[in-house]
Amino acid sequence: MKNSIINFIVAFCFTALQSYSQTISSISGKVISTSNELIIGNVLVLSVKDSVFIKGTSFTDTTFILTNINKSEVLLKFSSLSFPDTIIRVTYRGLSDIDIGTIVMKVDENDLEAIKVVGTLPLIKHNADGTIEVNVANTILSASSSITEILSKSPNIIENNGQLSVFGKGEAMLFLNGKQITNERLSSIPVSQILKIEIISNPSSKYDAEGKAVINIITKTIVEAGIMGTISQQITYSDFAGTNTQSFLDLSYMKGKFSVIGNYSLLLGENRMFLHTTRTRPSVEEYLKSDLTTDWRYKMNNYSNYGLGMQYNFNSKSNISIAYNGYLENMGGSTRSQNTIDTKTDNSFYRSYIDKDEERTNNSLTLNYNKTLDSLGSTLFVGSQYSQFNSDIDDFITENKTVNGVDGIRYLQNDVNHNITVSSSQFDFTKTFRNHKKLEIGAKFSYVSTESATNFLIADNGSEFILDNNLSNKFRYDEKIPAAYFNYSGSINKVNFGIGIRGELTDYKLNTSIGNGQILTDNYFNIFPNLQINTIISKSLKLRASYLSRITRPRYQALNPFVIYQDPFTTIEGNPNLIPEKVHAFEVGANYQDFDFRVGYNYTIDPLNAAALRGFNPNSYVLKAINLDKGYSYFTSITKNTNLKWWTSINTVNLSYNNLITNQYNFVFVNPKPQLYLYSNNTFNVNNLFKVQLLAWYLGRKQQGLYDEYSRYLITLGVEKDFLQKKLKIRFLANDIFTRTNASGFYSVGQTNIIYNRTFNNSYFRFIATFNFGKLKKFNFKIKSTGQSENNRAN
Repeated sequence: MKNSIINFIVAFCFTALQSYSQTISSISGKVISTSNELIIGNVLVLSVKDSVFIKGTSFTDTTFILTNINKSEVLLKFSSLSFPDTIIRVTYRGLSDIDIGTIVMKVDENDLEAIKVVGTLPLIKHNADGTIEVNVANTILSASSSITEILSKSPNIIENNGQLSVFGKGEAMLFLNGKQITNERLSSIPVSQILKIEIISNPSSKYDAEGKAVINIITKTIVEAGIMGTISQQITYSDFAGTNTQSFLDLSYMKGKFSVIGNYSLLLGENRMFLHTTRTRPSVEEYLKSDLTTDWRYKMNNYSNYGLGMQYNFNSKSNISIAYNGYLENMGGSTRSQNTIDTKTDNSFYRSYIDKDEERTNNSLTLNYNKTLDSLGSTLFVGSQYSQFNSDIDDFITENKTVNGVDGIRYLQNDVNHNITVSSSQFDFTKTFRNHKKLEIGAKFSYVSTESATNFLIADNGSEFILDNNLSNKFRYDEKIPAAYFNYSGSINKVNFGIGIRGELTDYKLNTSIGNGQILTDNYFNIFPNLQINTIISKSLKLRASYLSRITRPRYQALNPFVIYQDPFTTIEGNPNLIPEKVHAFEVGANYQDFDFRVGYNYTIDPLNAAALRGFNPNSYVLKAINLDKGYSYFTSITKNTNLKWWTSINTVNLSYNNLITNQYNFVFVNPKPQLYLYSNNTFNVNNLFKVQLLAWYLGRKQQGLYDEYSRYLITLGVEKDFLQKKLKIRFLANDIFTRTNASGFYSVGQTNIIYNRTFNNSYFRFIATFNFGKLKKFNFKIKSTGQSENNRAN
């Protein structure tokens, strides 16, 4: 397989080098009015074939420049409040760097022949490097109540119990406008501010080496001067969980060189998750059968999400921005557990009730400085981020038991305080040259400190509470990662290439009171090379290939050995002995007309996974993360886009083969078989009266050597209509209509057969009303972007 990939890379590079046709590298120009006054607005590069967006920038008081176009012919669309949308055609005529000179626009009229672009913004766009852009605004995805829900409905993204992965690649790291964020920060991002999602399966060395892929969340920018706002109300009903409501408010204001944006949302109501697990040890000597159900019934007393950002533009080439984001999640409700245990000698029944009292907060502050250095697009970025996450748990547990006909009762108190502090600073320098060449260098320093204190107290049969030292602990983890990267991209004839390398030094110290106290320290240095090549064979055919190496470090919570109580014989615990997993990934692909093809191979060392292992008590089990020995996978996919006036559609067929291998924990081997993944997202415009949106995905059975995961699927139907000249939008959504998104499966470890079935609150009806208000004004300056969006600096 590896040799085939290398041969393919060599073959298509040779083919491309034979081609002598040229393309447009950059377009520059200036826009003024007939009275010789400067005008502010946007200039977009569109495809000649279907008017699909390629890239864009703004024009103000200087010459605009659009680089790395790599097309033989494009449309330039000029838009502004001062004149109607205007399009001109630009064609290669022997010069790759084209200066179109000064464009003179007549205010309120159009001196050039205007062309009206008819069509609907496609949901999905496939870039030449294999990146998938998923539009969120004004699609069925924008009716979601959280970022996690948006991602779970996006193509090729698999969500399983809070973990996000890209099909064929594995667990993905989260970025917000080009800067890495923690999973805890995810809840603080307002859904209403999301513009699009970038699924980057082959990230360059500019991105942190963490994870097997990158999901980059891009927020909206302030595009016009004045004040604008959005109010949205969601009401969700589920037979399984109950009712919840969510309210959103977004405001943006811009005048001159100053802009500000703010948001607030409030989620109230109920949520639920249900897990049914059976564990069987068939051996006569150690016979055990456990039938366990756990029912999490959450009450969201106050789930508030808030943010405020400000930006000041020194001139059209530089700006400084500061942004604050945070959330407060106050949760009540209960966790109810029942466990029937039969052994060779005993018959017992346990019932526990946990009265939940938990509060989580997150506060994040970001400071950015951006500067454009020349007309070719060279840039400098300097930024810092500080985030603090806090979780306080005060659970009271009532436990009833019946063992061989004898009843008993005890009370437990679980008090946990958990804090995570994350800080990072980085700079990025990009030097753009003519003839498709670009140099990128940068450095980053990140520091993470996480600590927790768990006090677990037990009172048997009404006695006084006594601290249980086996279930209590203190934990602290400190991690420092200095990193630097180099990336160079260019082109030879029609072959575009990018080569980069990233170095990261990881230094950590772990301190836990478990096992009479442990202190673990280590440091290690890793080099992560990557290579990307793509070429244009014709207007209809593009080829690409890539290699990269990545690392996935254990989550901070997974390292923490604090105990999450489920019942007397079932706990969830962290594992301080986890080590990072490393992966080498190869991929080749092609774009042909509206089709995207890709095939790849991944080899993983020390893959991270999880299992239910036997505890100290013969009948007890501990759910924890573990390292396996190695794993490898093959995958292939084909995607078809359809973009018509009345119908837009994205359809994907993926197939993967995965095998996990380990000689530890006494797993029973499962014969690996290919897994099928289907995805379809459709929007129908019914005579411009209303839209019908249909989304469906199917995730087939996954047998990967050690684990056997059963198939599941989702079908979602939505209807939306605009009122009051598109100021008011009404949506109705029926999600997971057939209630088939439960995660279930089977595995055998340590002479125990384990079957599980986890049900989520995914089957619901939702009503959404969104109202836009405000007034835009014309000023002589236009902001380039908010501070967050300016972080997305890659082409």
